Amino acid sequence: MLRYRLRRAGVRATPGLAVGRAPKPEELKAIDIDITPDGAGLPVGGGTAAAGKDVYTRRCETCHGPTGTEGPQDVLVGGRGSLATAKPQKTIGSYWPYATTLWDYIRRAMPFDHPGTLTADEIYGTTAYLLFLNGIVGEREVMDQSTLPRVQMPNRNGFTSDPRPDVGTQPKPGSAATTAQKKRN
Repeated sequence: MLRYRLRRAGVRATPGLAVGRAPKPEELKAIDIDITPDGAGLPVGGGTAAAGKDVYTRRCETCHGPTGTEGPQDVLVGGRGSLATAKPQKTIGSYWPYATTLWDYIRRAMPFDHPGTLTADEIYGTTAYLLFLNGIVGEREVMDQSTLPRVQMPNRNGFTSDPRPDVGTQPKPGSAATTAQKKRN
């Protein structure tokens, strides 16, 4: 009976299972939202820190404080140079290696009480504002799909390659990753 109803509804069956259908292009597009460090996948749009301040005030300040340093949730601003100290502060300005990762995170997970509700322009503006608060971009610099991937984050080179042979490039001999690996062995 189910097979008959599905066939009448025009649903193509998965071979061998007699259920399911191939997704429509718009369905795939809706879930294909990953953004890579080089900016692939960033949508059209843009914003400045000046525009993003309003979005931050309305949608982010309750959790992260007026300047991003207060909380009560994660501190977003400051901490530069603290990672090698006894009290490292992992913030956007001290820890994150790519500005595109920040954009992607805001798009997927923020604001906490209504994730996924910000427009592309609001996300670009909020990203620009947070980068501005961390002293990484200027207040009037436009962040968009071409400028955001070019932002040089302070900790861009603070991560090492995965040394496992099945996942990619080996670290260079004498690098911090090689030295750390030798200490573990």
